[in-house]
Amino acid sequence: MNPTSAAEYSARHLSVLEGLAAVRKRPGMYIGSTDGRGLMHCLWEIVDNSVDEGLGGHATRIEIVLHPDSSVEVRDDGRGIPVDEVPGVGLSGVEVVYTKLHAGGKFDSGSYATSGGLHGVGASVVNALSARLDVEVDRGGRTHRMTFRRGEPGTFDDPAAGPSADADFQPFEKASSLEVTGKVRRGVTGTRVRYWADPQIFPATAEFSLEEVLGRARQTSFLVPGLTIVVSDRRASDPEEHTTEEFRHDGGTADFVEYLSPDTAVTEVWRLTGQGAFTETIQQLDGKGHLRPVEVERVCEVDVALRWGTGFETTARSFVNIIATPKGGTHVAGFEQAVLKVARKQIEASARRLKVTAKDPRIEKDDVLAGLTTVVSVRVPEPQFEGQTKEVLGTAQVRQVVAKVVEAELTDLLTSTRAAQRSQSNALLEKIVGEMRARVAARTQKDISRRKNALESSSLPTKLVDCRSKEVERSELFIVEGDSALGTARRARSSEFQALLPIRGKILNVQKASAADILNNVEVATIFQVIGAGSGRTFDLDLARYGKIVLMTDADVDGAHIRTLLLTLFFRYCRPLVEAGRVFAAVPPLHRVEVAGSGGRKGEVHYTYSDAELARLLAKLDKAGKNLRSTPQRYKGLGEMDADQLAETTMDPARRTLRRITGADEEAVARAESVFELLMGSEVAPRKDFIVAGAAAVDRERIDA
Repeated sequence: MNPTSAAEYSARHLSVLEGLAAVRKRPGMYIGSTDGRGLMHCLWEIVDNSVDEGLGGHATRIEIVLHPDSSVEVRDDGRGIPVDEVPGVGLSGVEVVYTKLHAGGKFDSGSYATSGGLHGVGASVVNALSARLDVEVDRGGRTHRMTFRRGEPGTFDDPAAGPSADADFQPFEKASSLEVTGKVRRGVTGTRVRYWADPQIFPATAEFSLEEVLGRARQTSFLVPGLTIVVSDRRASDPEEHTTEEFRHDGGTADFVEYLSPDTAVTEVWRLTGQGAFTETIQQLDGKGHLRPVEVERVCEVDVALRWGTGFETTARSFVNIIATPKGGTHVAGFEQAVLKVARKQIEASARRLKVTAKDPRIEKDDVLAGLTTVVSVRVPEPQFEGQTKEVLGTAQVRQVVAKVVEAELTDLLTSTRAAQRSQSNALLEKIVGEMRARVAARTQKDISRRKNALESSSLPTKLVDCRSKEVERSELFIVEGDSALGTARRARSSEFQALLPIRGKILNVQKASAADILNNVEVATIFQVIGAGSGRTFDLDLARYGKIVLMTDADVDGAHIRTLLLTLFFRYCRPLVEAGRVFAAVPPLHRVEVAGSGGRKGEVHYTYSDAELARLLAKLDKAGKNLRSTPQRYKGLGEMDADQLAETTMDPARRTLRRITGADEEAVARAESVFELLMGSEVAPRKDFIVAGAAAVDRERIDA
C-alpha cells in the first residue's frame, strides 16, 4: 500500500530541484546511463566543445590525456572560454558555462555557425557529475583558473604531488572569482579541462576505453580536415608503457570512406557535396529578454562520400556538425530516399542492357545499400536532436535538402559520358540488379521446406545423392569432383547421413565474376540450391540443410584449384558457414603402400599424403627389413580408389582427416580477403608479381605434369 494516501498528498510533497542538483539526481536523463557508456559520454561532451572550436576554424590542435589517477584532460588551442562577466548574471563566462544549465555560446549563430553542443548543458553536466573539475583558460595574455567540486566552485588545498580529487576543498563563501595563475604570450589562447568522475555516480568498474577514445579521435580527424588530435594514455605505472597517437586527415569524408571500406571496390569513392536552404520558426530573445517566435532561414551543408564494393554488408556512418548519430535521423532518411530513387531511374533507363523486364520485382532499398560504404555528414545551425545524447537528428527540413543534393550529384555521376565513370556505373547497376535477383531467389528458397517437402516437389537437382537423415547437425554434404568420383563415393558413403553433390570440373571464379554471371552459372546456382540457405547478404545459416559441407577433390594440382574456387565461393557468398566452422576440406591420400605379409600373416597397408611422407615411410620400412608387395600406388584421382579405400581414408568419420576452414576472427577474415583478392581477383599485375617473386622457391620435382 502507498504510504502516502490521497488525502495526505499535498503540495508539500513536491520537490523542486535547483541547478545541478537535478543532474546528480537523474544523471541518466543527461548522459544516458551511469556505466562505462555514460562515463565516455561525459568525455565526448568536453571533447566536442573543443572540436566545435576546430569546426569554426579557431582551433588546430586538441589533446586528450588519460591520467593514472583516473582523471582525464582535454586541451585545445581555440579562442578560450570568455573570462569576462556575463551581463545580467554577475558571474564570469567560465563559471556560467560550468555551473548553469542551458547556458553557452551556441544558442544563436553569432559565436558558432554550426556546432555539436546545442543545449548548453554538456559542460555543466560533466561538472555536476565530477568529484573535481579544473578549468584553465588562456586569454588576454593571462592564464585564468577555476576549480569545482561536484559543480560547486571553490579552492582545493592540493598536495605537492599535484592536484587530487581527495584534497581538502573550500567553497567560495561570498563571491566566486577566477584566479589568474600566470601569463602567456600575446595572441596565445586555449582551454584546458581536467576532471575526475565522481565515484558516487559512476561505479568503480566504469573506466575510459582507450580503444573508443582512439576511434572517436580518428573519426573526428576525418570530419574536420586539418585538425590534429593527439591521444595520450599515461595510466600505466611504467612510463615505457605510456602511448601517444596523433591523428590528422586532410581528405575529409572521402578518406573516411576509404578507411571504412571492407571489401574490393566496384566504384571509386564518390563525393557528393552541396547545400540547401530552409526556413524554421524558433524562439529568440528580444530586447527585453523575452522569448518571441521568429522565422529564420537556415543553410544546410551536405557532404556525402560513398563507395560500393563487392560485399553485401552496408557500412554507414552519419554525422550532424561532426557529432555521430548512430541511430540516423532525417539526414540518413533523405540520403536513402535519394539513392533508391536514382538507382531505380537509372536501372529503368538501362533495362534492356541489364535484361530487366516488367516481370521482375521493383528494386528495394536493401538491394541498393548492399556493399555500400558511406559517410553522411551535414552541418546545420541549431539542429534538433532527440535528447541530450544526440543519437537521432530530428530536423525535418534536412531530409529534403539532403535528398535533393544527393539525387542531383549521384545522377550526374551515373550518367557521365567518361569511359572510366561509365564502366563503374554499369558495374554498379549490374550489382544492384544481381542483388534484387538474389533476394527473390532467397525468398523463393525460404518457401521450400527444408528436406522432405523439397524432395517431394523435385525442386532439388537430380544429380544430388541425398542422405536419409533429417538431423541437420548430423548430416554431411560432400561436394565431389566429377562423376567418376561420385560413383566411388556413392559406394563408400554412409547413406544415412552423408549426401553427395558432383560438380563438373572447375566452377566459376566468383572473385572476379559479375553478379549476373554468378546467378546464371549452373554449378554455382546448384550449390546454393542444395545448401538451401540463400547466398550473400540474404544467407540464413539457420536454413542450411547440412551440418557439414565437405569439399572432396583430387589430391593433385587441378583438385587444389577446384578446392580454391569452391572456397572462394563459400567465403564470398556463404561466409556465415565458414565463420561457424561448418566448411571442411577432405584430405584424400596421395599414395597407397602395401607391405608383404610374412609367416601367413596379412600384409600391412599404409597411406601417405605427400612425396616427402612417402619417402620417410619407405626408408622406415627398409630399415625394418620389410618388403613391399608391389610398387607404391600413386592416386591420380578419387575415382582410382576402391570404395573401401575411399571410405577408410576420406569418408569414415572414425578414420578420416578433415581440415576445418576457419575465419571467425577479423584478422583471419582480413588475411583471407587479401589472399583471395591477390590469387583470384581481376587485377592481374599483383598476381604476376607474386608468382615471379616466388618462382625461385618452386620445387620443379613437385610439379604434377
